[in-house]
Amino acid sequence: MANLPIYDRTGAEVGSYEIDPAQLAPRISKQLLHDAVVMYQTNRRQGSAKTKSRAEVVGNRSKMYRQKGTGRARAGSRQSGIRRGGGHIFAKRPRDWHYRLPKKAVRLATRMAVASKIADDEVTLIDELKFEQPKTREMTAILEALKIDGQTLLVAVDGYDPNVYLSVRNLAGVSVLPVAELNALNVLAPRRLLMTTAALDAFREKVAGAKSQAAGEEETQAAVEGNADALDESKE
Repeated sequence: MANLPIYDRTGAEVGSYEIDPAQLAPRISKQLLHDAVVMYQTNRRQGSAKTKSRAEVVGNRSKMYRQKGTGRARAGSRQSGIRRGGGHIFAKRPRDWHYRLPKKAVRLATRMAVASKIADDEVTLIDELKFEQPKTREMTAILEALKIDGQTLLVAVDGYDPNVYLSVRNLAGVSVLPVAELNALNVLAPRRLLMTTAALDAFREKVAGAKSQAAGEEETQAAVEGNADALDESKE
């Protein structure tokens, strides 16, 4: 069980938040986190790299010189892949790098990422994060008060707030996302995670809803299998 301190904008501790990381993820699988991060990074690749093969290189395709009697190694056309300016022997072609892990694995990886941040004491809780108007200076002062400035940081809020987004976007190494859009990569990539208490509550509710839905699906599947077995027995 982790007891996270809650801070206000001035860095003063105003309360505590009790949470068990095991409620988010019973265990932390490094392999699953690695697979999820690799998937997100791979899906960012454009796949537009292309080089010319020897068939695509423009030039005279005749034999450069006769086969024998010159004292030099035999050679074909100038488009050969072993010559400067020739085509690539294994030319690169545009391709789609996108692939997707199972939905349940992706969701579990996100929960594991947040649970690992909590277990490693890399989560800072703030009671609320609101601005009357976009002010990067105010956001900088908050980070300095919380002693998390000067390092990569993800700010997780419960919903989209334009003033918060505009106040954060000019800070180097700091990003902001609503809790509904968190994934394993953007949680694990920064050094620390700054969350509002409302965002953490929303994330826990989302996890609880996913678990109840999964339990309901398992019960339905078990009932269907039980009915099928009973039907088979009646036929016998």
